[in-house]
Amino acid sequence: MGRQDRQEILLDIPAEHERNIFGGLDCHVKKIEKNLNVEVITRDGAVKILGSEEHSEEAKRVFMELLTLSRRGNIISDQNVDYLLSLAIEKSNVSLVELDKECVGFTVQGKPIKPKTLGQKKYVNLIQEKMMVFGVGPAGTGKTYLAMAMAIQAFKNDEVGKIILTRPAIEAGESLGFLPGDLQSKIDPYLRPLYDALYQIMGADGFIKNSEKGLIEVAPLAYMRGRTLDNAFIILDEAQNTTPAQMKMFLTRIGFGSKVVITGDLSQKDLPFSAESGLEQAITVLQNIEDIGFAYLTNKDVVRHPLVQAIVHAYEKFEAKEKYKESRKSGRHGGSHGNPPNRKAGRS
Repeated sequence: MGRQDRQEILLDIPAEHERNIFGGLDCHVKKIEKNLNVEVITRDGAVKILGSEEHSEEAKRVFMELLTLSRRGNIISDQNVDYLLSLAIEKSNVSLVELDKECVGFTVQGKPIKPKTLGQKKYVNLIQEKMMVFGVGPAGTGKTYLAMAMAIQAFKNDEVGKIILTRPAIEAGESLGFLPGDLQSKIDPYLRPLYDALYQIMGADGFIKNSEKGLIEVAPLAYMRGRTLDNAFIILDEAQNTTPAQMKMFLTRIGFGSKVVITGDLSQKDLPFSAESGLEQAITVLQNIEDIGFAYLTNKDVVRHPLVQAIVHAYEKFEAKEKYKESRKSGRHGGSHGNPPNRKAGRS
């Protein structure tokens, strides 16, 4: 690109928002420069963007979105910047500011809980609209956390009378019978992530008080057998570890006035290798039922540390490559009865 092709854009960033938008040691600015192929010069609240017309306009939009988010009281994170850059590179018209307007609840410290990606927003909207929603996607996409925030909000608004959180107590490499302690102490480690999220959103005191009244229940999936769950917000977490029989049992417990969210990551099954996941089967069986929604989150919706997103993406690429190798292998051996293919067949 010759210098005559470079466009110069000047932006005014108020001093009180500079540090938030630029990041520590200007890390956000450096990320924008690298990903959008522009040069950014920051001096005394003025931002000068140099680059091609297309790239400089994309960078301008990223800075303007970050400024609006900052003005709305958000602390700008690496995830915000990464997601805006991915939208810019994809030429997407999605606005992070629009996503930021939707609040699904608050932590015990009063911090708003909001969808941070388009995938999360679609997931939240489905939970609002449908009686039952399957949230499927990799670790770190907020599947359980957002569902829990919405459950607590529905409980506070008297839309449901009870919250039920459940997980299958799958033994990932350990047998429960050989672990020390009584049944509850053996089960609690499986449910710990649910407790952690509850404490963060509701506070330990709020959880203990409502738990003692029987209004919030955290229990292994096996405890659901034989019950009918009316007027409750029910979350089945780690559903990829259910068997088809367990999933059917759970789905047929649902009663009147209840809302159900089923979350899982099909790439992290702890079931025996040959066993079918109840989540996988349910998605196939229930696909055409109108009041059931399906939200599919991807590595782009990961809102944990950026390293988690990179790890998820790396594993997805690796698994896709392994599946391709397996398909090639089975295709090569299929119908050949063990004989190597005749590479000269076309010349005979």
